[in-house]
Amino acid sequence: MASHGTVSGIPGRRRTLRLIARLLPGRDGGRPDVRLDVRLDVRLDVRLDVRLDVRLDVRLDVRPGERPDVRPDVRPPGPPGARRRRPPRHRETGPGPCLMTGSAPAVAPAAPLPHVRRDLRLFWWAGTCDALGSQTSGLVLPLLLLTLGRSPAEVGALAGLSAAATLLLGPFAAVPADRGARKHLMVGSALVSAAAMAGVTVAVAAGPVPLAVLVAAVLVERCATSCYEAAELGTVALVCPPAEHRRVLSRLQAGERGALVLGPALGGLLFHAERWLPFLADALSYAVAAGCIAAMRSPLVPPPAQRPPAGTVHRGLRARTAEAGAGLALIRRDPFLRLALVWISAVNALLVALYYTTVFALQNDGRGAAPLGLVLALAGAAGLAGALAAPRIAGRRPTGRVLVTVSWLMVPPAAALATARDAWHFGLLFGLLCLLTPAATVALQARIIQVIPPGLQARTGTVLATVSGAAAAVAPALAGLSADRAGAAATLVGCAALLAGLALYTTCAAPARTRHAATEPV
Repeated sequence: MASHGTVSGIPGRRRTLRLIARLLPGRDGGRPDVRLDVRLDVRLDVRLDVRLDVRLDVRLDVRPGERPDVRPDVRPPGPPGARRRRPPRHRETGPGPCLMTGSAPAVAPAAPLPHVRRDLRLFWWAGTCDALGSQTSGLVLPLLLLTLGRSPAEVGALAGLSAAATLLLGPFAAVPADRGARKHLMVGSALVSAAAMAGVTVAVAAGPVPLAVLVAAVLVERCATSCYEAAELGTVALVCPPAEHRRVLSRLQAGERGALVLGPALGGLLFHAERWLPFLADALSYAVAAGCIAAMRSPLVPPPAQRPPAGTVHRGLRARTAEAGAGLALIRRDPFLRLALVWISAVNALLVALYYTTVFALQNDGRGAAPLGLVLALAGAAGLAGALAAPRIAGRRPTGRVLVTVSWLMVPPAAALATARDAWHFGLLFGLLCLLTPAATVALQARIIQVIPPGLQARTGTVLATVSGAAAAVAPALAGLSADRAGAAATLVGCAALLAGLALYTTCAAPARTRHAATEPV
């Protein structure tokens, strides 16, 4: 508001001049001679600029038996001339779906609330029960097919078909999860998997199972599981406060490691008692997972400001494919996500290659299944311990420093595997590798959660999981081919050399790429 005015006279000026003339004497003592020239020019320039910016935040906290507690939080207005920041807009990158770029702030509360801790416990139980059931039935399914007279080729074909279905369906299942249907998708997928495993249980208990029925049930279960795994990738970002990311991720990883250790043993015991018991346990684990996810109070939906507008949902097949590939597009643009993709895929593939090469070395020496079981037990126990100790090991150190340190520490145990001759040596060295990797994995996953926008968590995480899973699936064949031609020792040395190359690449790339990424998580 602005006003301008000019005052050139004062009311009553003539009366004032007469009074002055009477008081002043003249030169001859007679009549006063008054020559008075008064010019009064007052200019008043008033500029009033007022901007009022009051933000009122009313928090209503009502407890049973108490009066409502209304606590207004009034923020003082900013400095004059300051502009208020507008919320970020979603930008179209072309004819395809709307892509959200840049890092987004965490959408979870800043401090763990009671319902947040409850949701995290339920999510942990859902993931652990799901992993335990899958490990219980995953071991005995090939045994069941072999006992039914099926050839190893048929068993391998079923495993390959299940893996292909998982890889193809995961990216498309991540799209509705990112758009707000995460919770419904997880509950529905778990219930479908439970029904499929219940059908396998009934079929196995009734007698000889037709191969077509078993293949159909297994494919339905794997497709539903891939949808569940794609949807759960963004759950931690929506529930867990940023300060708790590393601790929560380490607990989730510890649950999966524990299931990896206990699941095969439990499956063997149940299969020895009754052939259908492992599949019943798997069906019950899916039902428990569905109940835990449904009981979570959080809707698992990103805020509306961090989701694509409803108008960007396209119906064409090409547009849907581009929307499913939004996670891959984000990885191609972000240097840190490219580093994470390379590191996770390489470590997974090399660890799988080292494990299978260890198995080949033990078999070449004429040892039975007992030494292999010892190696698996030591590796599983070390991995569980590493997952539990990951928050203490990583602490508040930057992600780049953790990656570089772990990458170089993995090289000596991998190289020492080439000189091992006893099952204890193999088990201790491989266990040391499994002890080191959880710290880097937890730090990397926590940083990935903060770099990826909430509306792209599922799609981007699915790309990372798919590429690393494909690399791990190819590793056994490459390790076997190398062991046949060059020997197990040379293969182990080659894996150690590749780990050294990965450590060198991480040393050169990690500091710069983590520095330009999002704010470092605590």
